[in-house]
Amino acid sequence: MSQAYTTSSEWEEFSGAFEQFSEMVMHLRSPLSQQLDHGHIEQALATQGRELLRRLFQGHLDYRAAQEPAWESLEGSDAIIRTHRRSGCQTQVATLFGEVTVTRRAYGARGARSLFALDAALNLPPDKYSDGLRRQLAQDVALMSFDDAVARLDQTTGGHIPKRQSEQVVVKIAQDFDAFYARGQLQGVESSADLLVLTTDGKGIVMRHDDLREATRKAAARAGPTRKARLSPGEKRQRKRMATVASVYTVAPYVRRPEEVMTPKDEAAPRPKVHHKRVWASVERPAEAVIDDLFDEAVRRDPNQDRQWVVLVDGEPYQLACIQATAARHQVSVTIVMDFIHVLEYLWDAARSLHPRDATGAEHWVQQQAQKVLQGQARDVAASMRRRATFQRLSPTQRDVVDTSAAYLRNRYSYLQYDAFLAQGFPIATGVIEGACRHLVKDRMDLTGARWRLQSAEAVLKVRSLRSSGDFEAYWDFHKQQELQRHHLSRYADPLFLDTH
Repeated sequence: MSQAYTTSSEWEEFSGAFEQFSEMVMHLRSPLSQQLDHGHIEQALATQGRELLRRLFQGHLDYRAAQEPAWESLEGSDAIIRTHRRSGCQTQVATLFGEVTVTRRAYGARGARSLFALDAALNLPPDKYSDGLRRQLAQDVALMSFDDAVARLDQTTGGHIPKRQSEQVVVKIAQDFDAFYARGQLQGVESSADLLVLTTDGKGIVMRHDDLREATRKAAARAGPTRKARLSPGEKRQRKRMATVASVYTVAPYVRRPEEVMTPKDEAAPRPKVHHKRVWASVERPAEAVIDDLFDEAVRRDPNQDRQWVVLVDGEPYQLACIQATAARHQVSVTIVMDFIHVLEYLWDAARSLHPRDATGAEHWVQQQAQKVLQGQARDVAASMRRRATFQRLSPTQRDVVDTSAAYLRNRYSYLQYDAFLAQGFPIATGVIEGACRHLVKDRMDLTGARWRLQSAEAVLKVRSLRSSGDFEAYWDFHKQQELQRHHLSRYADPLFLDTH
């Protein structure tokens, strides 16, 4: 069979690609292919085309090797000058198209680690997995289990990353997350007069025993093994570690009257859209550290505090204490707003005790009390429900529920000034952070049977956060530059020589 292409010595490195292309064309022209339907042709082209791309990639690498300058010596960052040159050193790289070989020149000296200038020029990874494989793995792992992500790589690419190595790769990919945001990669001061909203919440993740927080491990040890054949739906006794979820976003004021909240009108003005939303979560760092980052992000957007800052939370005591302490440390003024949905939940708890056999009466009572709370009368509602509990002579259990609900309203009164909040157009519901808890954490981390290692869980949360905030592309460019500095440029006394390489 004669070749259907011509080559010369200057194209020698790409001879394998020419050969593959010729074979593909001849196969398409063969009598056998004339008997195949379009699906079989398509499948064959996908497989053969991947091999063509692999050979093209290999040809480029061979060409780069042939053109590599021969330096007399290279000086490392350890001040050792490497004068011993060794050609033909090879390393394997797994790519989207299959495995390729990089041939390059080594510069060495006795007792010193060899340097490979071409590795730096190509920004090769520290392991064998290419930029394309790592990128696709990160995007897939953000959406599906590691097992499924590995299977997807096998099905859609010519590369393979074993599960254990894939977990290690994702941890490495996520390592520049904090540095990326600390450098303000997105934008500087945000030019807006709209509300700057800060919000945070927590969501549990089922962890392996060794990666639980110390208090949870001790509680699990005290509890001992359960005698139940199985846990109730949703029950994961002493197996969860709390992830802290945070978000900062911009939204225009939405002025309403209290009665419009419980009975919204069809002709009401459309709710303003949220802008410049960033969401993230951490299961590794303590809540106070994430809340500190929350305020750092807000300060970056509005350093002179020219805008109105609203902190929207559910009222958990430790969370509140962290927010107040962090605001004081940053010397910023914030308005803390309690989530109205949580208030409704406490009202419903009290209603079921006050109207144990009257669902209609309970609903009517909640409607009335909720309206009063929205009008800024939370203390009056708390006192009223306590008096009613006394008058009805509730059982100790029922009375305890009512007292708990009343205490919630009374103790958080300053955060329940909904009449004033609505008049200023503040949001009063934590829909954004609730959605983030569900999307960032529950939808991915709560897969059936999943028990997480701390490092893997943290890395996946970071990648999902980047995707949810629309920052993945910018982060990937930043991460690649960090990898170049970390694994290559930092090893040279004068990495600028690579600019001429």
